[in-house]
Amino acid sequence: MAIQYLICLNKQGIVRLARFFQPFLGDSKDGHATIAQIYKLVSSRDLKHQSNFVEFSESTKLIYKRYAGLYFVMGVDLRDEELIYLSHIHLFVEVLDAFFGNVCELDIVFNFYKAYMILDEMIIGGELQEASKDVLLERLTYLDRLS
Repeated sequence: MAIQYLICLNKQGIVRLARFFQPFLGDSKDGHATIAQIYKLVSSRDLKHQSNFVEFSESTKLIYKRYAGLYFVMGVDLRDEELIYLSHIHLFVEVLDAFFGNVCELDIVFNFYKAYMILDEMIIGGELQEASKDVLLERLTYLDRLS
């Protein structure tokens, strides 16, 4: 099980947080086009009548969840279990919410380094590392005091 990327987009399709674990995406024109394609696909889906999983390419499926004005999208291998990743997206948002105290888009924009710190505690090299909210918050509180 490996995560290819995690992207956080707002309702206008602007990237607020992105971590790529495989080299095919990035700052190239193809990477920007791919992100725009992901946003177009995810934002056009009906939240009430369609699932949070969609096949994106020959080797990738998207797992996404919308929270308020933000879309959290993970690109994973087609053979991976969707519900594991959906629960980790939810865990990531819960930890952000607990760490920032009712997180909003501006918290991620102005404290992006803390949001990346949280993401790096959960996922390293595309592999899930920690699944306990309490353990994550304890580590993050300690790391936040160090800086």
